[in-house]
Amino acid sequence: MKRTNISTGTMWEPIVGYSRAVRVGGTIHIAGTTATGADGKLVGVGDAYAQTAQTLRNIESALHKAGARLEDVVRTRMYVTNIAEWEKIGRAHGEFFSRIRPATAMVQVAALVSPEMLVEIEAEAIVTSRAPSKPRTAKRKRRK
Repeated sequence: MKRTNISTGTMWEPIVGYSRAVRVGGTIHIAGTTATGADGKLVGVGDAYAQTAQTLRNIESALHKAGARLEDVVRTRMYVTNIAEWEKIGRAHGEFFSRIRPATAMVQVAALVSPEMLVEIEAEAIVTSRAPSKPRTAKRKRRK
């Protein structure tokens, strides 16, 4: 089977030796992803909900580059620095995945690569034969 590495061009990928996503056949593995914006800066400093939403938009973009869409996601893993924020993180995850309902886990970790990062998410997808939809570009509305 063909292997395709998808890069986002960050300076860390060649240093650490990883790809944002790897597609082998119809399976896509998305690396641990954070709330980095297009400008390379962290989105939502101090806001677990905003970081989760941006992280999921980044994952959606990587999926699109790999020829997939959110509906193809079968598993996510959420690493959080403060499990007490689980409702905010879970609410953002639910806004992206409430109808898809992948298997998931949320695990508290001691720290992420930057102390300002509150959330890191991995995803796995199995691609179906349908064409990928365009990733979301607009910010999702925050539910109260």
